[in-house]
Amino acid sequence: MNNKTKVYLFTLVALVAGYLMISPIAKAANPSGEDSKEVSQLLSDAKFEAHELEVDAHTIESYMKSDLSWQSHATKLTEIREHVNKTGKLLAKLQDAREKGSAWQQKAIDEIEPLLKELATNTSSAMNYLNENKDRFHMGTTYHDYLKAKTG
Repeated sequence: MNNKTKVYLFTLVALVAGYLMISPIAKAANPSGEDSKEVSQLLSDAKFEAHELEVDAHTIESYMKSDLSWQSHATKLTEIREHVNKTGKLLAKLQDAREKGSAWQQKAIDEIEPLLKELATNTSSAMNYLNENKDRFHMGTTYHDYLKAKTG
């Protein structure tokens, strides 16, 4: 897999990790104020989806270290896209209920949208690359080597 796809997948992992952190950080920053039960439930549902995305991201990262077929990668990317779409539907509900939420809940809602848009874009880009490079997507450095180069 080339560096462009690895960037998409690395960004996917980073976005999921950041997405999982939004709610607790925002709440700690402003613990006062009345929380909306409806918004809390929707944020909880979104957090569950974010966890599913994190699991997906770790799985696809492990795929990068294997000789799995492009079909296996495509199946996992499709699952990621489905989780992104489900989270998008939750975000729409959150935006509809935003005014009912406390300040920290509103901040969390506002911060989810750009992350989700970027995640959707990166997922689509990875899927497009895979579809265009089915016969040579394993070429290049391994995902592990790429991560060492980016973080080391």
